[in-house]
Amino acid sequence: MTPALHGFLSGLSLILAIGSQNVFVLRQGIRREHVLAVVLVCILSDAVLISAGAGGLGALVRAAPEVVVVARCAGVVFLLAYAALAARRAIRGGESMQIEAGGSRGSALAPVLATTLALTWLNPHVYLDTVLLLGSIAATHGGQAWLFAIGAVAGSTVWFTALGVGARRLGRLFSSPRSWRVLDGVVAVTMVVVAGMLALG
Repeated sequence: MTPALHGFLSGLSLILAIGSQNVFVLRQGIRREHVLAVVLVCILSDAVLISAGAGGLGALVRAAPEVVVVARCAGVVFLLAYAALAARRAIRGGESMQIEAGGSRGSALAPVLATTLALTWLNPHVYLDTVLLLGSIAATHGGQAWLFAIGAVAGSTVWFTALGVGARRLGRLFSSPRSWRVLDGVVAVTMVVVAGMLALG
């Protein structure tokens, strides 16, 4: 197996699991709201983290575990706050697809990007999996570690693009407020579960 293919498969295997970041990308894709910006933030963030891991930052994370602890605490607080907002939307209802000819109508870009960045960079698994684990695997390829990193970034790009763009096909299913209440309920539960997993280490 070539280093690039190894990186591609390793990157995909780590991000395929449905987590807080993936759920948020899915929700934005269904809403058709700032999808390209959200997907780009996720891809670029992964590219930075994967490159850092392949470049040796994993050793720093290993030597300074307090970085992961701080990210874990901040992540738990943020996820619970986001879960509360999603739960409120699920209880109150009233949301539905509102697509105009020129695009979507809804949240401003800045809060959406801030949420995307928080879900990415306040997740300690990002540092453990993307930086430490992928960085360690990349190191096994010696001088070709950069090929492994390119493959892993390609895997991330394929996944987030497919998730964001593919979610648009679910738009008809989510044309009613009831569907959105169910989705927001799932989002709230997912965020609470992930927060609990982070809190328990």
